[in-house]
Amino acid sequence: MLRMRQGEQLRVSTHEGDNYLCQIDSADKGQVTLRVLEEVASTELEKRIYLFQAVPKGDRMETVIEKAVELGVYEIIPVEMKYCVVKLDAKKKAARLKRYQAIAESAAKQSKRSRISVVHDFMTYRDAMAYAKECDLCLVPYECAKGMEATKDALTKIRDAKTISIMIGPEGGFAKEEIDAVKDCMQVVSLGSRILRTDTAAITTMSMVMLATEMQ
Repeated sequence: MLRMRQGEQLRVSTHEGDNYLCQIDSADKGQVTLRVLEEVASTELEKRIYLFQAVPKGDRMETVIEKAVELGVYEIIPVEMKYCVVKLDAKKKAARLKRYQAIAESAAKQSKRSRISVVHDFMTYRDAMAYAKECDLCLVPYECAKGMEATKDALTKIRDAKTISIMIGPEGGFAKEEIDAVKDCMQVVSLGSRILRTDTAAITTMSMVMLATEMQ
């Protein structure tokens, strides 16, 4: 914006997700006056995707947030699971959330999103399950799932779902009691015969859901 001058055009997105092509009428220190030329199409997916990501070690969470936002995620929820390596106190969680939201904002601007994805507060697995079950379709990629039939079935169900949750396990995988708790209320799917890292699994699933949505 600092490099733009009077007469140049830019796209403006509101908090509600509306988009407008505007022209700069004047630009002074601390104030820019724009003239709306026309309303333009939103870049948002028709469906809301909620990504529940088990908290990974290192900077993998930052990668997941950046790529998920580029792919159209609506909300990202960091989840504390039994085999998560990282254990954070309240102060560290608050600091990370602030950084995570800044990464989401930067990724949204870079990918020309019409809205900035929200990074939710950290959740326990129990609370995350309750929140995820509110969606029309709940997907749980699981490294021990066999075959791709369930995955194919899940992708066909995307057509009728308005809200979709994706539950991604930690580096150490889902605990037995965690995966048992979702088998009857969520759709457990396979991402293939290879074992994927937690960040790769998140990006892969987001990509599948995004493409299935865009192709409808």
